[in-house]
Amino acid sequence: MTAPAIRARELQKSYGDVQALDGLSLTVEAGEFFGLLGPNGAGKTTFINALVGLVRADGGEATVFGADVEADYREARDRIGLAPQEYNVDRFFPIIEVLEHKAGYHGVGRDEARERAEEALKTVGIWDKRDTRFDWLSGGMKRRFMLARALVSDPDLLILDEPTAGVDVELRRDLWELITDLNDEGTTILLTTHYIEEAERLCDRVAIMDSGRKVEVATPEELRDRGTDTLEFELADPPATAPALDVDGIHRITMEGDRLLVTAAGGSQAAPAVMRQLERAGHTVASLDIRRASLEEVFVDMTRTGDDEAAVQTEVEA
Repeated sequence: MTAPAIRARELQKSYGDVQALDGLSLTVEAGEFFGLLGPNGAGKTTFINALVGLVRADGGEATVFGADVEADYREARDRIGLAPQEYNVDRFFPIIEVLEHKAGYHGVGRDEARERAEEALKTVGIWDKRDTRFDWLSGGMKRRFMLARALVSDPDLLILDEPTAGVDVELRRDLWELITDLNDEGTTILLTTHYIEEAERLCDRVAIMDSGRKVEVATPEELRDRGTDTLEFELADPPATAPALDVDGIHRITMEGDRLLVTAAGGSQAAPAVMRQLERAGHTVASLDIRRASLEEVFVDMTRTGDDEAAVQTEVEA
């Protein structure tokens, strides 16, 4: 049986009074495209840093394809390509030389390192900038280069920490296509992102983190199914006030003009029962539209708490 790409068990990490990881347990299977979502301070970057050896966990354990990230550091690290959110690049050499040096750190010989550097730059579409220093690249090209640097070691696990932060829509979609192709070819992807659309479009499964813990792991579709949908009924003879309905999962019933709005958990499952009750009460349904809960709404519901609920909702609506 193939070992999971990532297996974390009860990981703990604190910085003074801040508990960055609080018993995090998580498994990513080989070949998955796995998303990691959470508000700022949720522990996502600390988790990544623990995997690549930049921080040492206070407790628990983590493995990459079966290699312990501390006891078998070299083996684990050689399986990982990391594109961090922050730029940590040698700025004094042409970018092709930076990639050659990076490959060399992983034990790749000089000739092969050159070939890998060339291939990585061509893959991300900046081969024509090979003799340019990093500081002279545009913002979008810098993002492409960070991906090239992660790829030059030919990793089995590619970790992307906010890879499309601050890039334009066209570049974001180009990067989506690149990393989707890599996943289709067998590379396991771990992606952290604040773009909910990105997680919905790309990921096989998503883990939602908060306060250093795993809140939930599911497919994007499964998470949306747990959200609150809105059933919008057009009634042939709309009543002045909303009718009473006795259906499990209903949160709210309102009239907006000639339309009846029913907010319910798992709205598509509740729709037939609502229609039957409306018909028994003498109402004729002319049309029905179901507005599914978005992954963003589910994410907010799972991670907000009392004091910040209003602030988070304001941010999402903006």
